[in-house]
Amino acid sequence: MDRLDPRTTHGTPDPLTNGGEGAFAGDTPAGRFDPWSYRDEAVITGADLVGYKVEASDGGIGKVDRASHEVNSSYLVVDTGPWIFGKKVMLPAGTVNHVDHDERKVYVDRSKDQIKAAPEYDESFGTDPAYRDKLGGYYDDTYSSIPPGTAR
Repeated sequence: MDRLDPRTTHGTPDPLTNGGEGAFAGDTPAGRFDPWSYRDEAVITGADLVGYKVEASDGGIGKVDRASHEVNSSYLVVDTGPWIFGKKVMLPAGTVNHVDHDERKVYVDRSKDQIKAAPEYDESFGTDPAYRDKLGGYYDDTYSSIPPGTAR
């Protein structure tokens, strides 16, 4: 079965879209994934997320080591501890599904395997535009591979 591209509008309005207009709730127009901006429903509101646990779609992956709230440049650096041999990963803000401030947990809408397969994080490349384009492109590709009808 062919997978539909969630970034395009099809004959039947998708329940995840805003009235069939092609815009995901809390996302950019036409369902375009914006890797470097937090979604409205994530409820970040400038909170310090350092130390929060991070939950992938299939379980815990580590703790927030650093968080950025820069406009169109936001991200989390997650210390994965022993999960992937103590590596740190950079997760663009757009991967954050929601935050539970009472439980001090950040939920991302990617699986452990998707995060593990991401381009390797190197602190010296964190602000490099080419690295950010590569990382944003990787997560954009994993976004488009999320099956239709899957809640983001």
